[in-house]
Amino acid sequence: MSRSPSPTPARPLWVALGFVLCGLGVLGLLLPGFPGTVWFILAATCFSRGDPRWEAWLLSRPVVGDLIRDYRAGLGMPRRAKWAACLCITLAVGFSVGRIPVLAGQVAWVLVGLAGVLFITRRVPTRPDGRSGA
Repeated sequence: MSRSPSPTPARPLWVALGFVLCGLGVLGLLLPGFPGTVWFILAATCFSRGDPRWEAWLLSRPVVGDLIRDYRAGLGMPRRAKWAACLCITLAVGFSVGRIPVLAGQVAWVLVGLAGVLFITRRVPTRPDGRSGA
């Protein structure tokens, strides 16, 4: 689902932003509790606006390409990935909420975590583990 590239002056900026987002995606693959997929999805969008060749390159990556295609096709997440995401959110909120000095901030942080878990469990479609839409 690629878009036609932006006018010439903005194209290099879209490509540069795509690479920055890819870097964040790689960090997300390496760091527990830091999401990776969302950054790759955003990078693919930037590449589609800047240079479709880079979008094609990203989509050809073994794991990342499948995740992006599945997202674009509306196939959702495997059940195990949903459990892992919810567990990471819960642990991140649980370990960090005590570091927020203001009660209102703590409550807000817990609500943000709860909203994330609810979004994943209620709005993101579930597909069987190990099945890709590619």
